[in-house]
Amino acid sequence: MGRSGQGVQLPMVKFREIIRLHELGYNQSEIALSCAVARSTVQDYIRRARGKGLSYEELSQLSDSEAQVRLGKGKQPKVETAIDFAVVHRDLQGKGVTLALLWQEGLDQQQWNLSYGQFCRRYGQWKGHQDLSMRQTHQAGEKLFVDYCGQTVPVYDPVSGETQTAQIFVACLGASNYTFAEATPTQTLAHWIGSHERALAFFGGVPKAIVPDNLKSGVTDPCRYEPGVNQSYHAFAEHYQVAILPARSKKPRDKSKVEKAVQEVERQILAPLRHQRFTSFTKLNAAIQARLEQLNHRLMKSYGCSRRALFEQVDQPALQPLPTHAFVFARWKQAKVNLDYHLEVDKHYYSVPYWFVRRQVSVKVSESLVEVFFEHRRIAVHPRSQAPYRHTTLPEHMPPEHWAYKRQSKETFLTWAQQVGPQTHRQVTAIFAAKDHEEQAFRTLKGLQSLATRYGAQRLEDACRRANTFALVGYRRLKAILKAQLDRSVPLLEVPQAPSARHDYVRGADYYH
Repeated sequence: MGRSGQGVQLPMVKFREIIRLHELGYNQSEIALSCAVARSTVQDYIRRARGKGLSYEELSQLSDSEAQVRLGKGKQPKVETAIDFAVVHRDLQGKGVTLALLWQEGLDQQQWNLSYGQFCRRYGQWKGHQDLSMRQTHQAGEKLFVDYCGQTVPVYDPVSGETQTAQIFVACLGASNYTFAEATPTQTLAHWIGSHERALAFFGGVPKAIVPDNLKSGVTDPCRYEPGVNQSYHAFAEHYQVAILPARSKKPRDKSKVEKAVQEVERQILAPLRHQRFTSFTKLNAAIQARLEQLNHRLMKSYGCSRRALFEQVDQPALQPLPTHAFVFARWKQAKVNLDYHLEVDKHYYSVPYWFVRRQVSVKVSESLVEVFFEHRRIAVHPRSQAPYRHTTLPEHMPPEHWAYKRQSKETFLTWAQQVGPQTHRQVTAIFAAKDHEEQAFRTLKGLQSLATRYGAQRLEDACRRANTFALVGYRRLKAILKAQLDRSVPLLEVPQAPSARHDYVRGADYYH
């Protein structure tokens, strides 16, 4: 697999993955292949983590910047020292001889003056140009090889009359050649991981590693199933406690097992089905499973037994048990927090703490949850909503001034008015009555509160008394009364009107009945 960006600081997501796989017991070569980095880089980072006493669990609690500070990683200068790596390679055949030993001996003899990482990297480059090959020996329960067939199958919809092309997923265990196959509508990430889950359920266990076809996990490298860092696939691997060891580009020997399995599926399953017409994926997969059963029970001459029998003898006892909880598939996206401290997911807007405005965050979207992460730390979680163009906002995410406005209600304003006095309470009630919606009165009432702050509660109460006497309602009327100091004048008395005296020429109300 080609590697790029040597000398560039390793992303923290890869550093955490290196330590996770190391703690699971994988060797440095497997980790380097899984993370698409040099083996020397793996060894260097493992040494640094061990020196700092950093475990995967501790790294999961640190942000990226904190992990970088703890790591103390720096760039190494390039050294172009001439080294006879043919001698180094020959010496490595000796029992107990390692690259670390040869590098230290060369330093002591002043044959070179370069770091251990550079020494290993240059040896790896030399070895890569020798076109060395080896015969692969697969251990029981070690590797599961996965790929898609080049051949597809048409699926006809009898209702719409449309035809959909079915993609055929194939998985094969390395030691026994036991094979799984199924049809899916696409090769997109959801179907890709879904096929993995059904394959592991078919095998009844989990291997140590999965070898996909030419998967690239670099941050800026293109990926067959998802651009950028394939966080969903990484989450799947973490859930099943399995390593992802992608095959190198244009290196068919890395996945020769599944290449052969794909050929068998195309010849023994798809070719005999070519004349059948399938109207659903359920019917197609039923036909595939029937012929897959025959394939796995057919005698393999080179082994003297069937794939199923060899699986039961070799791979099945070595597989790890399946997780007790099902994997929850989630897709990831990168987003920038808007100025209103919300971000958009499928036309719905979710809040994050307001101090992350304008920050770039990672969003994990599952069937029921939306989770937001910043530097590997979860900063927000919401139940997923299907309501388009609506907002889901948590109070603790709001700035203090927004939270204070949100807490406003008719009850809070009436309670405040009652504390000022009965005339103020009467005025506030009249303001609410004059509006079609309660929220329309909030701004006016905020103005009344500002008047109380400026002129004092007693003067506001007196101004409300005068306004209520003349049936005056609103902030502007009260402000004018206070500014003209009319609230300090002699209070007006409401004199009840006495009934007029009776006269003979006054008919009265009874006359008209």
